[in-house]
Order: sequence, then C-alpha cells, then structure tokens
Amino acid sequence: MEIVLICLLVFCTIFLFEVLHVRLQKFLLYRRRRGFEQHEPFFRKLISANIRYFNKVDEETRHKWLFRTYLFYRSKKFHYVGVQKSDEMPILISATAAQLTLGLENFSLNYFHDIYVLQHDYHYGYYSLPFMGHVDSSGIYLSWDNFLTGIRSAHDSSNVGLHEMAHALAYVNFITKTDEDKHFKKEFHQFSKVARPVYQEMQRGRRTILGEYAATNYHEFWAVSVEVFFENPIRFRHELPELYDAMTRLLKQDPYAVLLARLAA
Repeated sequence: MEIVLICLLVFCTIFLFEVLHVRLQKFLLYRRRRGFEQHEPFFRKLISANIRYFNKVDEETRHKWLFRTYLFYRSKKFHYVGVQKSDEMPILISATAAQLTLGLENFSLNYFHDIYVLQHDYHYGYYSLPFMGHVDSSGIYLSWDNFLTGIRSAHDSSNVGLHEMAHALAYVNFITKTDEDKHFKKEFHQFSKVARPVYQEMQRGRRTILGEYAATNYHEFWAVSVEVFFENPIRFRHELPELYDAMTRLLKQDPYAVLLARLAA
C-alpha cells in the first residue's frame, strides 16, 4: 500500500509539474509577444533597410522573422570589444540567426549565451591569418565591418553573419547537443550524401560557386554553402542543383522560389 501511495505521489508531482511548466511557458510567450509589439516597428525598419532578403519574403514570414529576431536578441548577452556599441548591432546580428533558422523548430542556439562584436578583422589562437568571425565554446565572435559588408553587398556571395550562425547551428546540434532540431539532424545526413562528394571533388581541384575556402574542411564547406544559398540562390541552383535541393530540404527554405515569386508579383 505504501508503495502504491509513493507511486501515486510521484505521478501527481510529475503531472502538476508538466501542467505548471506548460502554463508558465504560455505566460512567458505572452509577455514576450507584448514586449515584441512595442519593438516591432523599429526592428522592421532596421532589418528592412539592411537585409535585402527580408524585403523579398512574404509578410507572414517577415512577422515570424521579426519575432524570432526579438526572442534571440533577448536571450543573448552582447559584448563589444574595441568597437562603439550601437542599437543596430545586436538586432542585425540576431536577424541573421533568425534568417538561417526560419524553417526550423529550434532556433535559439541556446548553448551560446555570449556574442562578441569586434570592429575589424582580428587574430585568434595560433593562426597567422586574421579572422572575420569564429565560433567556439566561449561564444560567437563577429567583426562588425565584415558583418555589415556581408549583409549589405549585392555583388558577392559572402555573408559572415550567416557563415558563423551556420557554424553555431551545427555546434548545438552535433557537438553540445543542447538545442537539437530533430528535422535538421535527420536531414543533415541526407544533405551530406549529396554534399560530401561535391566537397571531395573540390578538394581534388574542382571549381564551383562555393569558392576555394569551402574546400578547407567540411565544416567550412557547410558554412559557405549557407552563405551562397541565401546570397546567390539562382547561380547556386543552376550550377549545383542537387546540392541546392538538399539545402532546401535541410533548412526548409527556398530563396530561389522566393525570388521568382517576388519577380512574378
């Protein structure tokens, strides 16, 4: 009888915890939406003025993008190293993370609490060449000059913000496993069936739209693929159609289709 009572007590405790947890999450989401409503006009104006792709997606996607940007922005601590802080910095950086993960369920990259913003290229560890950004266990690092060039330039396929967020997304799914997205993890294996042969051919000298840096290692191949996927989807799809299709399934987004829809409107 005593065992039955203990089991019943444990069951009731677990049940009440689940109920209270769900209600707490709903309450927090409500509070966040109320806070978001106050900030939305400024976020929309800033992102619209700086990220071209934002203006090409439909209004429902823009609203989702803005809200996720706000949630990401609120969940991180931004550090400014040798650069004057401005209001646009954390918002635009958060917007690139939201852009990459728009099609995924888990988007907070919750292992990373700290994001470091530096003014220019910087040196890291024992590497001789300067860095534009990197990701390690201590946080996400970005050089502001290169970040701005990436989101504003329409003449290349480089976007350091998307590049580093791609590294961070892989990091939380495959290294720390703290913010795993079931779809992303499952589909990444399918993506690799297409991607690895392309990567190996590039290591043997094949030239593609992804450029030489993508052949450095498979981690860089993934991050560069993300950059080009959003920055130059027409050429990417034309030159590497199977890889492009694998990216659309992996990220549950299709920038090429977005551009076509925009042109047809």
